[in-house]
Amino acid sequence: MKTIQLTLIALALLAASILWENTSVADDKPSGLAVSERVDFENDLIPIFTKFGCNGGACHGAAAGRAEFNLSLFGGNPQSDYTAIVRQLAGRRINLMHPEESLILLKPTAQTRHGGGQVLAEDGEGASLIEAWIRQGARYETLRQLERVEISPRKQVISDIATRVQLSANAHFSDGTTKDVTRWTVFTPEDTAAVEIDATTAIAKVLRRGRHIILARYLTEIVPIEFVVPLNESLPDSPIQKTEPETVSKPTQERSTASDSRTENLKIDAEISKLLSTLRLPVSPAADDATFLRRITLDLTGRLPTPAVVTTFLADTHPNKRETLVDTLLASNEFNEYWTLQLAKLLRIGAQERDTQGAFVYHQWLSEQIREGVGYDQMARSVILSTGDSHEVGPANFYRTVNGPREQTEFMSELFMGARLRCANCHNHPLDKWTQDDYHGLAAIFAKIEADQVVAVKPAGEVIHPATREKAVPRIPGTRFLAADVTDGRAELVEWLTGSDNPYFAKAIVNRLWKAMMGRGLVEPVDDFRSTNPATHPELLTQLADDFVAHGYDLRRTLKQIARSETYARTTNALPENRADDRFYSHALQKPLEPEVLADALSDVLGLPDMYGDEPEGTRAVSLFNPKTESIALDILGRCSRETSCESATEATDALQRKLHLFNGDLLNARIGVPGSRLDRLISNGNSPMAIVSAFYLAALSRYPTETEQQFWEQYININVTADSQRAILEDMVWSLLTCNEFVSNH
Repeated sequence: MKTIQLTLIALALLAASILWENTSVADDKPSGLAVSERVDFENDLIPIFTKFGCNGGACHGAAAGRAEFNLSLFGGNPQSDYTAIVRQLAGRRINLMHPEESLILLKPTAQTRHGGGQVLAEDGEGASLIEAWIRQGARYETLRQLERVEISPRKQVISDIATRVQLSANAHFSDGTTKDVTRWTVFTPEDTAAVEIDATTAIAKVLRRGRHIILARYLTEIVPIEFVVPLNESLPDSPIQKTEPETVSKPTQERSTASDSRTENLKIDAEISKLLSTLRLPVSPAADDATFLRRITLDLTGRLPTPAVVTTFLADTHPNKRETLVDTLLASNEFNEYWTLQLAKLLRIGAQERDTQGAFVYHQWLSEQIREGVGYDQMARSVILSTGDSHEVGPANFYRTVNGPREQTEFMSELFMGARLRCANCHNHPLDKWTQDDYHGLAAIFAKIEADQVVAVKPAGEVIHPATREKAVPRIPGTRFLAADVTDGRAELVEWLTGSDNPYFAKAIVNRLWKAMMGRGLVEPVDDFRSTNPATHPELLTQLADDFVAHGYDLRRTLKQIARSETYARTTNALPENRADDRFYSHALQKPLEPEVLADALSDVLGLPDMYGDEPEGTRAVSLFNPKTESIALDILGRCSRETSCESATEATDALQRKLHLFNGDLLNARIGVPGSRLDRLISNGNSPMAIVSAFYLAALSRYPTETEQQFWEQYININVTADSQRAILEDMVWSLLTCNEFVSNH
């Protein structure tokens, strides 16, 4: 009897095995069912799991899953999802004999205990589709491939904030069919406090004015939707042609309006004006000459203009003097020095432990590239293709910046593509097109580089793909696989990267140049380019990038284009109607000075050079090649160590520390009036108290005191006695200038 029972059990197991084997064959079609009646696992069921959050990061889509049930994030890997549902847990999630009793149905409908509660209605369409799929044999069947999703509207200007907008989604498949998938599309506002969406009806309601982005997700497609609600009921008169002094000092010279010198900037200003008009945002007036001089000198050279330059520029009546100034600054050694610092931060040039030689030659090489005007594409080629002794070949240090091929992948993609491939390490990028194949395929290219002091090709280098547990195949991200046995894929990588049609390379750097000049990137964060994080002004970004490529990837040209625009030259003084604008450039954004620039500015105004480690006296902070050079001032001011990206580092703690030291620390107090300082020399030379006040305004703020400021100081300074007898009040005057917001920013 026992033998018979065992035999029956064995036969049952064999039958079950045969049944499961049949269900795994996609070509084994259910008999008697038309194609339109068959449930497609990938195209019909995955959207259900996404719609109701089952495969989200907070549920079973988490890296470790939930309750021993792991789905791929947002359905990025349908094959593994099928295995998890049908094969795992001894097949208990599917009941072919009684489909309605399958755990994959009972749990989300809360008919049995489910940690996530009820997410599917028992009689709803989602549950019905899942049950129908099980009744049809729970096969992995993909009847058609998704080609694209059309979302409507993609962009809409909403005049009345009370307006409700119906969103819709239509999927287009490889078999020529089109399907309304609105009910299975997830519409997610970037800011839930700005836009409210009814998950059932897909009707959007805007809660406040401005530009808002909504992400529409269906299967692997993610499409951004843009709503624009004007910030004002009507567009006030805009004083575009006026020049408003940010300070009332010596008579302000007439601003240059020579049309021939601004022709190339009309595209910049036109694109900015187009969106401002849509938003009904008026523009603030143009900044006066003193403000423009200080701003452009800091932005292009990282230095304050000297008092002599200030007085000469303010007295100059030539209509093209601003354009001439820009050209002079771009051709200066100070520009070379400062923009070497900017690119050194991007490249994270820093000394290895107990080894500064590599960083020194890397910095020297970079400085030479800037000085010689080498195209940015050639710089990228040099560092990516570099080999040799890193103590002699500067670019070779690119491969000593981070540890390991995966870290090199993340560094390279953020630097040269403005894309965060790191999100595709463990799973396909949830908000972009990047896959694990892209991430580990690029890492496989870098794995063949030996990154010791001597950087060399290592043909045997490899990385393991976490999904396949096999060697990753080298791959150009988002494009193609290389031969599995390729010795060095960098040549193909760099040809793709620096090609004129690359959608990332040029845009990534011009966006950074725009941010350096304007205070905010057209795409923010600057290392997070993706379709779901669109630029505020996409046409402008494309124009800047195209111009950059067409003119040999010339950094100076793009900086010049921005510097000569009306948009750049606006005052920071906001109007009542544009005060809330922090991204559309209706007025200039005030930027804090970088630690190195502020340290040099303090030394220039005080007239006392600071000391940096063992560097010679007079060395400027912006010229240091090693970010770990000993300096109390730079530590206080919050310099970036470059061990990670300086673009994403938070400065909240450093900003507080900086303010405290500026207000009541030796950073200023120990240097203001000491022998040899600017104040001490002015007093010793017999200058009158008010002449000293004026001299410090010129040195620190690049302007003369306003009438109000003049009257203020005359109340506290006795103009009838010597300056020497009033050292204390004059030291307070200097301290007040060096701690004011106008000084510590590019105002």
